[in-house]
Amino acid sequence: MKVKVMQVGPIGTNCYILEDEVAKLAAVIDPGDEAEAIQEVVEGTGARVEYILLTHGHYDHTTAVPALHRVWPQAKIYIHQADANGAGSRLFPLAGQVEELHYYGEGDTLPLGALTIQVLETPGHSPGGVTLRVGDVLFTGDTLFAGDCGRTDLRGGSYEEILASLKRLGQLEGNFHVCPGHGETSTLDRERKVNPYLREAMAR
Repeated sequence: MKVKVMQVGPIGTNCYILEDEVAKLAAVIDPGDEAEAIQEVVEGTGARVEYILLTHGHYDHTTAVPALHRVWPQAKIYIHQADANGAGSRLFPLAGQVEELHYYGEGDTLPLGALTIQVLETPGHSPGGVTLRVGDVLFTGDTLFAGDCGRTDLRGGSYEEILASLKRLGQLEGNFHVCPGHGETSTLDRERKVNPYLREAMAR
């Protein structure tokens, strides 16, 4: 398994390229902008894109989806249904722009070569927020950041829900690499020790 990260868009959203390098298959996670740059990085891997996966529906995580859908029409686009119903909204702009959206939710799994992508529902930053678990890696979107968590003052946000989601992540057994939607990567052990929001959630 290989994971590449690139910062895209005006607020530096982390877009991840997840690859099974043996099978030469890839998933693009949260292509927030700069479709051509993402395409160039993916083509450099030589992998076929099987999926475009979204941790939630905010524009800074989805802007490049329509353009990449034209480049890779075979790639299935997945989002939680609660975050796909916002046609015309700046916050949730994807619905109506892309045909054949696929919806995933709690407990769903997607195969990527020898890898298994598991969906954990982690609302709070948005109603349809998910964390994607692959091996010892968590793609946490805007739920869990290094030392922080996603804001909850946007439409559909809930501080109580994000604390419940953080607690769920904190209670996962073992250590994980944390790949958030913004900022630097971390580990779950480190966040359990130093992240005030995760510590608050775990104390509940």
